[in-house]
Parts: sequence; C-alpha cells; structure tokens
Amino acid sequence: MIPSSVADTAALLAQGGYVADTALATTVHLSLVMQRPLFLEGEPGTGKTEIAKVLAAGLDRRLVRLQCYDGLDLSAAAYEWDHARQLMAIRIAEASGSANRTALSSDIYAREFLQSRPLLSAIDPSQPPAVLLIDELDRADEPFEAFLLEVLADFQLTIPEFGTIHAATPPVVVITSNRTREVHDAIRRRCLYHWVDYPDARREREILARKAPNVAAKLSAEIVAFVQRLRTVDLFKLPGVAETIDWAAALTHLDQHELAPGAVDETLGVLLKYQDDIAKIKGAEAARLVTEAKVAAAPKNPFE
Repeated sequence: MIPSSVADTAALLAQGGYVADTALATTVHLSLVMQRPLFLEGEPGTGKTEIAKVLAAGLDRRLVRLQCYDGLDLSAAAYEWDHARQLMAIRIAEASGSANRTALSSDIYAREFLQSRPLLSAIDPSQPPAVLLIDELDRADEPFEAFLLEVLADFQLTIPEFGTIHAATPPVVVITSNRTREVHDAIRRRCLYHWVDYPDARREREILARKAPNVAAKLSAEIVAFVQRLRTVDLFKLPGVAETIDWAAALTHLDQHELAPGAVDETLGVLLKYQDDIAKIKGAEAARLVTEAKVAAAPKNPFE
C-alpha cells in the first residue's frame, strides 16, 4: 500500500484532492518508506492537517487524531485505567470470598480494564493499521512532549502496571504545529520536517479547481489573484487556503461571476477573521485589490 516513488506519492495525495509540490511529496514519500514521523510546521490554514486525512483515505487506514491543547496529559492522550470497573471487580472478588491479594492486583490490571486513548489506539496490535495525527502539538504544554518520545522512536508504549505494547504495523505519524511556540529538538530529531507554506497562484488555482469545481473559471482566477495580493498586506491573520475555498463558495452562492468591490466588502468576514483586518481592507483598499486582481487574472494576449 505504500507508494513506491515520489510521483506515486504525489498521485496518491492528488487522488485525495491534495495538490502537493515536489518538495512536500518527496518528504511525505520518505516518511512513508523510512517509517519516520512527519513533522509539518506552518501558518494555520495551509493544509497540514489535510495531509493526514488524505493519507488515511489513500492508504486505507484508520485516522486516529490527537487534538492537542493546554493541559493535555497522559490519561487523555495515551491510556487510562477504568477505575469504576476495577473497583467493581474487587468488590465482586471480596463478596465471593476469593480475594487473593496477589492474584487480584494482577487481575485488575488486565487489558480489559485499560481504556485506549489516541496514542495507544494507534499502536494497538489488535486494531487495523492507523494514521496517527498529532494535531497542533505547539498548543500542548512542553512537558507533554516527553510522553511522545517512546511512541515516535519505537512505536511502542510502556504502561507500568501492564507492560509494553508494541505496534504490529507501525502507524503513519503526522505531527502538525502552527509555531505558536518552539517544539523541542528531541521531537524534531525523530521526525522528517517540512514547512508548509501558502501556495503560489498556480497551485492555489489548482486547489480551488479541485475543492470548488462549481466556481466559474473567471471568478476563480480573480479570487486567487485577490487572495495572493491580500497576503502581502500586513494583517493580524492572513487568509489560508481553507478561507480561499470558503470565500469562493460564498461568492458562488451569491451568484457572483466576477469580483466586485461591493460583494467583496460584504463577504470579507468569510475571508478574514478579525475586525481590525476587515476594517483595514474594507472600502478603498478592497477596491484597489479587486482592480489589481482583475488585471492579473485577465487572459494574456499571446501577440503582446
């Protein structure tokens, strides 16, 4: 199931609607064939999470997602003992008069009392192979990264009361970060790294053609030209590819066939997510960008 070449990897991603450049396809391919975690860093909205989803679908694997957040701990990320069932087992053993302390302490730490969380689920040998997505690792506390090292290095998890669980088939691991803080070198050393940047105009047009095929060709070209120019403006949050796709869909729902300053002003909330950014662009600046986008998107005269 693993693609045999960079071209096959790019084709697998394209089959899932993901348009990857050669550098990204190469890094993904090497991650698959070398069985190394893939660490994707970049601005929000550049398509990092989507890569894991596409790989899971293309490789016919389960997608196991660990969404990171401040305060994430081992019980939420890896495993947790079912204390209620353990207590019930103890009471049943005591009531039946068969409570042998040594045997009971072994029995209550059996696999049936172990609740899987994403990290354990991804390497569970009793489960089908998985793609493990560790999403937005930079949102988790730094000490949490230490929990990941064993999983990333050896695709195993050691549980003190139970033992070590090894993956029968190593999961494909994709780690994403929006770089709100630096991820520790110990994590980076275990991964293959790629910075996922905003796409250039050609690739963004291709993405829009795949993700929003109902958008008129002229409108699609003007949208991409507008967004490409918008990303050169000093904004609090630049629009990602997801916002480009949403904006194209919104303008199509409003029966727009080309960009117009009025329609742009009315729909900036789809493209920009902060009021200060909207206020900065709305009006004269939006009109200027529309004019430039129309010129850039206009078909070129081959005789010029």
